Amino acid sequence: MIYKETFWMACDSTEQLRAEHGPFQTRAEAERQARKLGFSYLLRYEHLIENQDIREVRCIFIELQPNPSTRAKIPRRLHTRCATCGASCAHTQAWRAEVWADIHEFEHSRHRVRLFEQTRADGLKEIAGWRDACA
Repeated sequence: MIYKETFWMACDSTEQLRAEHGPFQTRAEAERQARKLGFSYLLRYEHLIENQDIREVRCIFIELQPNPSTRAKIPRRLHTRCATCGASCAHTQAWRAEVWADIHEFEHSRHRVRLFEQTRADGLKEIAGWRDACA
């Protein structure tokens, strides 16, 4: 007797070296967790089983559609770090990061502060030219 067993995983890419999280019994569970982690794909595993032996394994990737309301809920943190002395601070609001950078550069002449944005989905990324945009 052949029967099919299905389970779901949340994953970040379709590459062979990918991060997977799961398994989940339902697609809804896997999708909820994928969105929480900022992952863009679901992976459905189907095992065809005959007499307690796995006959065939199928892997099906499903790309999640971007959900603007979920994207807005991903928390964002700003990090300032002095490129000269290494002093740093984390901020939840952009104006606090700018004030910290202004104070640091005023107190320490010739120091340059860099700004980074961190989200669970994208990780830590530098915001290049952020002082030019403020001027």
